[in-house]
Amino acid sequence: MVTLSALWLPIVLSAVGVFITSALVWMVLPHHKSDFKALPNEDGVRAALGSLAPGVYNVPHVADPKMMEDPELQRRFNEGPVGFFTVLPNGVPSMGKSLGQTFVFYLVVGVMIAYVTGRSLPAGA
Repeated sequence: MVTLSALWLPIVLSAVGVFITSALVWMVLPHHKSDFKALPNEDGVRAALGSLAPGVYNVPHVADPKMMEDPELQRRFNEGPVGFFTVLPNGVPSMGKSLGQTFVFYLVVGVMIAYVTGRSLPAGA
């Protein structure tokens, strides 16, 4: 068994490596360029949604699975639009905060992997 404290350097180095690799993948590869589309009437949508508190919403909303039997709800699903959307707090998003949270996430994942590996493998394996 290897102690978690003995694995601090691999944990930090793996988090740094994954962070740099993921940043390069996001910046260099074009696979996320078409993830989002512009709304045809962004100002109208912003005005309609402007009073919503930050949160995750869906349309049409189903509070109880039994509601799916309701013909009115089925009509709303068939007519559309059907979607999920996230409303964020007002203000310019902080890239620094997001990057910091991403790095902390990679550290936490590294600690969990190191813990399981340290418990599973003998020293020197």
